[in-house]
Formats: sequence, structure tokens, C-alpha cells
Amino acid sequence: MKKQYFGTDGIRGEVGLFPIVPEFMTRLGYAAGKVLTRDARPGERCKILIGKDTRVSGYLLEAALEAGFAAAGVDVMLCGPIPTPGVAYLTKALRLSAGLVISASHNPYQDNGIKFFSAKGDKLSDEFELAIEAELEKPMGCVNSKELGKAFRLDDAAGRYIEFCKSTFPGELNLRGLKLVVDCANGAAYHTAPHVFHELGAEVISIGVSPDGRNINDGCGATAPAALITKVKEVKADLGIALDGDADRLQMVDASGRLFNGDELLYVLAKDRLDRGQQIGGAVGTLMTNLAVENAIKELGIGFERANVGDRYVLELLKQNGWIIGGEGSGHLLCLDQHSTGDGTIAALQVLAAMSQNKKSLAQLLDAVTVFPQVLLNVRYKSGYDWKTDEKLKNQITKVEIELQNIGRVLIRASGTEPLLRVMVETQNGEVALKAAKSIADLVPTA
Repeated sequence: MKKQYFGTDGIRGEVGLFPIVPEFMTRLGYAAGKVLTRDARPGERCKILIGKDTRVSGYLLEAALEAGFAAAGVDVMLCGPIPTPGVAYLTKALRLSAGLVISASHNPYQDNGIKFFSAKGDKLSDEFELAIEAELEKPMGCVNSKELGKAFRLDDAAGRYIEFCKSTFPGELNLRGLKLVVDCANGAAYHTAPHVFHELGAEVISIGVSPDGRNINDGCGATAPAALITKVKEVKADLGIALDGDADRLQMVDASGRLFNGDELLYVLAKDRLDRGQQIGGAVGTLMTNLAVENAIKELGIGFERANVGDRYVLELLKQNGWIIGGEGSGHLLCLDQHSTGDGTIAALQVLAAMSQNKKSLAQLLDAVTVFPQVLLNVRYKSGYDWKTDEKLKNQITKVEIELQNIGRVLIRASGTEPLLRVMVETQNGEVALKAAKSIADLVPTA
């Protein structure tokens, strides 16, 4: 069955427009609560954790969801602003029925969304999301007063999560002597990430730690690393760490201002595990992973497979293969030997550990990788457009694929959350890649 509301990463959209409106959120809380209570063991009281990022709309959506869960007889534990992976950790650590994050990740503040975690701390299955959608089609009710859910505040959520992140860093190592710039994107990690790196010994200069509800991801964070690059050079830091609004993405910058994306960091994580004697089997990237990174990982003597774009699909393939390292260029990095989901702070700690143990810089750890120029154009298409039936577009895609045969690749995909067509072309020549990508993108009717 095709899902009506859930996309590749939960439900997301502009606040005030359906479905990101109070009425729907109340119904969503009730529907999810009904599914949880239906699947619960006899006599079990369901409890769900709700976290959020720093968007001003988080207050509105939190209250609406809380009402819906209470009406379904589910207790709610509120932890306020906290990184998405923090909700995953706390849900599992506190033995809760599920976790929920109110966030639109790297999107601007006008957007918001909902994503769920299972009791095990990973993304909910398609089957569970379909079950919630089925409940949404039914009239909303309310349990009797005796069975209504209650709300609790988890006051030490940030502290618990900080200690968990620190526990993933090797006990024999520390970060003393390192000067780090940490950009928290004015998002959920503003009061967690700087403490993690500082308490492990680093000198930390923080930026993007003054959220006002409207400045999340605004010219800062993993999706706008220019601010980090400037600050690293200005204060002569050793490294810069950029997270996105909900802190599940990571980009890093060295002292020279060189930016390292998720593809490159994926190679560093995989090689480090092998250097330490771990049997990891292979690594999982996505359809967007740079071809040079795939080749370099295979040269390590391990497997490499591509999942659909989205960290949930990377996770599914990792579990299917029994592997532990995966990620995508946008900065979602999974280290399943440390956490059940992608975590920007923990991924940064793993990279820092690799540098410390090898006594090498990030650039030195990536000596074997020279990424191919990759051009990605996002085209906002007009309503009702179906690129898969556009013969003119398909013919141009085929033409480019023939021209780049054996020297590059083409990937066309629609966004799962916005009316965008993503046109990616990758070759060893950047000018050729840009020209080819434009020849395809120019044929898409824009909004």
C-alpha cells in the first residue's frame, strides 16, 4: 500500500498548511496511540517520549500531539529541545513504548514535521506507519476519564544524552589540545554538543547556539557550512564540526577550510574499524554516494552496497547484511556499534577517535580518496508534473548516460518531502558534469 502522509522521513511540511496543523496533529497522536495500545501486552501502560528541535512551532505541535495521545490512553514524557538521536537513545534507555521527534531537520523554520522511533530506538517500520494511517481514517474518540494519559517532564534529558555520547568515545583517549569550532545550527544540539566535546577535553568555540525559534538552519549548520569555515580560519581552530537542526547530520572542516562531507567521513569510519581489527563485512552508502568513495571502500577488501536515499533505507540494508557502518553524503552517518540511529555528535566523536588513534589529520586519513566532481541540481517542478512520463526528459537522460558510459553516472530522483526533482551527474570532469546536469534540469517545467 502507498502511504498518504508519511514520506521517507516521517511527515513534514509547512506549518499552517495541512497536515502540519493542530487538528491533524491531535488526530495523529490519537491514531498512533491507538496502534501502540493495541499492540501492547495485556495490562501494559503505554508511554511515549516527545522531543523537539528549536522551531517556534514546536510548542503548538507538541501540545496537539500530547492531547491526542492522552485521549488514546497513552502517557507522554516531554523532554523539550533535544537532538533527534537523543530521543532514539532515551526511548530505548527508559524502556518506553515509542519515541517521537517534532522536527523538520535541515529545513527552514517555517517547516516542521513528525518522526517516530520504535522501542528499540530505530525508525518505525512501513507497516507501523501504514497502521497509523489506517487509524487516521477512523473517527477520533477518547478513552474514559480513568484511562486518560498523563504528561510528565523529563528534566535531565539533555544530561543523560550528553553522558551517552561521551560513552561512545574510547576511554583511553581524550580531546585535550584540540581547538574545535562546533556549529549547532541554532537547533536542538545547542545545549548538548558543545558540552560533549568540552567535557572530553577540547577547547570549544560554539556558534549557532542562540536559537530564537526562527533562526534554525539559517545561514549556519551542516547545510550552510560557510559560517563554520570562516570561524575555523578566524580562530585558527584545528577542526570544525557542523550539525543540522536536529543534529543527525554531520559535516567537518579542517584548519585549512577544507570541507569533508558524509561520503568522505563514511570511508574514514569504515577504514578505522578495519584498522582496529573489527570484522564489519562492508559499508552501505546510497544512490548518491560518490563513485570514488565506493571504489576506495571496495579497495579495503570489504563490500559496498547502495540503498535508496534516506537514512532509514541505509539502516534497513545494514541490518539486512549484518553490517554496522553506513551513511550518505548529506552527513547522516550510522555506527550501529555505538547507536541505533544516525547521530552527528557521535559520528564526529568516531572521526576524532580515528584521527587520534592513527595520529593523522582528516586529509591524511583520506589520502586514498579523490572524490569525483558531483553536480546536484534541485528543480522545483510545477504541480501535477510527472517526470517519469516526460518522454523528452527521458530521452535527454538516456543521451547523457550514453555519453558518460564508463566515466560517470546519472541519478534522477524526486524528493520525498518537497516538489523537487533532484538531478545528479558525476564524472571526473566537473565542467562536463555541470553541462550534462543542466541539459536535463532545463527540460523540467518549473513552478
